[in-house]
Amino acid sequence: MRFRICDLLTGTTLLGTIRRILARFSPATHTRVEFVSSRSRFASRITALFTALLVTALLAAACATSDTSTPPPGTEPTSDMSAAASGEDSGQQATSATSADVIADASGTTADTSAGVASEGESGSDVVLDPRETGQLRNFLGYTFPPAPQASTGPLQRATLNDLNMIWSGLQRGGISGDAIARLGRTGDPRLGWIVSDLLRFVPPGELTDGAISAFQSLTGVRLADDPVALRSPWQSVTDHLLAWDLPVFDGYAEYKERLFTLVEPGWQPFFDDADSDIDWRIVSWGGVLIDNRELGDPRPCPRGCIPALDNPGVTDAEGGSWYPDDGIVFAVVLGGEARAYPRHIMEIHEMINDTLGGRRIGMPYCTLCGSAQAYLTEEVPDGVATPVLRTSGLLSRSNKVMYDLVTKSVFNTFTGRAISGPLRREGVVLPQTTVVTTTWGEWKAAHPDTTIIAADGGIGRSYPFNPLGGRDDNGPIFPVGDVDERLSVQDQVFGVVLDDGTPVAFPVDAAVAELEAGGTVELSGVTLQLDGGGVRAVDADGDPIEGHQSFWFAWSQFMADTLLWEP
Repeated sequence: MRFRICDLLTGTTLLGTIRRILARFSPATHTRVEFVSSRSRFASRITALFTALLVTALLAAACATSDTSTPPPGTEPTSDMSAAASGEDSGQQATSATSADVIADASGTTADTSAGVASEGESGSDVVLDPRETGQLRNFLGYTFPPAPQASTGPLQRATLNDLNMIWSGLQRGGISGDAIARLGRTGDPRLGWIVSDLLRFVPPGELTDGAISAFQSLTGVRLADDPVALRSPWQSVTDHLLAWDLPVFDGYAEYKERLFTLVEPGWQPFFDDADSDIDWRIVSWGGVLIDNRELGDPRPCPRGCIPALDNPGVTDAEGGSWYPDDGIVFAVVLGGEARAYPRHIMEIHEMINDTLGGRRIGMPYCTLCGSAQAYLTEEVPDGVATPVLRTSGLLSRSNKVMYDLVTKSVFNTFTGRAISGPLRREGVVLPQTTVVTTTWGEWKAAHPDTTIIAADGGIGRSYPFNPLGGRDDNGPIFPVGDVDERLSVQDQVFGVVLDDGTPVAFPVDAAVAELEAGGTVELSGVTLQLDGGGVRAVDADGDPIEGHQSFWFAWSQFMADTLLWEP
């Protein structure tokens, strides 16, 4: 029996095997969101999933011990993919009992700064950069990040490269051990923390996770036991530290990330192909789903587990929208004299809409993790450039969805609309935005009686639960965000705009609405807010509109780090 099981694990990849188990135990995002009707059913699936993952990892490691020589023929990474693990809306990696022990047992570990000094001719000088050393940065649960470890410049040691290549070869062949990952901790190079973070995101709880946690604590001297986030997700805590420190990477890091990520989803390969892209690969992580690469107008759900965009949705007039409760949240847009409401619960399923409104083509991403719906004018591109078709990549950047253009495979900064890779980057494309008003359906249709609203079935014959996320974000961000701006709570809603000179300005929504409803004025740096159907929009000193949208404070403040903040 052992021989037959090893044959199954040899000749594929560990990650490929894991993906097949995910397909069996974890339904695609759309299925999970719509049809898991009770917490007990969800809990049983999660238990079965992680049990299967652990068994797979242990079997793969056992098989590897019996065959550590040259990989047999046919062990190249497979590209056949299954449904993804858990979707962008469930990023928590369970902390196994052994992982908790590792966190606790290694709490006294300090970084060995003498280890890993390259021999003559192997490395550049150990030049200390200027990391964030003050130790005054905190995460959303109030934990204070320790000072950043000192990081060297120059190439990695030859022995370290050998260890990395052994691990990556093991990922392809289906056999790596926690000890192999833990050895990275003895290099004394904190830059390897980014490698540890990437591995932690994909490996199942157990020996491999324990090895990664041990390596990170040895590399950085961090006591993960001190961070309450680590009890929810060691990966989230590890990555939060790295983001807060803004730790540099070693030359060649992106190539290792490419090899790992394209094992999981070959469809991400074009994102890595642009050597001059502006993507900061340190802050890119897996969102738990695969790429949405369906053609424009395809109404079918993703067969492999993605978040499917809704193209050219069906709409009804306000009277036909009586199916939606008056207190239901909508994201509303007015363009070319035409108003339309996009119900939040439909946006929570699709997270991306390509639509035509007021004679203009728009793309509308909704990052559920950031609480941010935006509307981009996708037809405003240089002559000769096809109108982008926006899709969800399945990747995240500091907890914000990474969107891309299906036509050119160019990646966008979802928060700013700037193309950061591919042909559209080379064309210098920055998609202009139009204002999105967040309000209730009852208030919006009262202020805009001629509005339309997305049809109850989205125009594709689909059913949508009214609360698909079920309070998922009630306890704070579930993906890494690093340090937070403590002027507001992380999930306070703000309405943000960016002035012509690049200055970002944010307004706490609840306080601003209360002030306006009381007859007051809400103004900062030449930006004035006005009420619109229960929500807000912005104008300048001449009364001309300034494009803006709402989001959670943590998202706005991390992508607009120098933002001004209105205070009542």
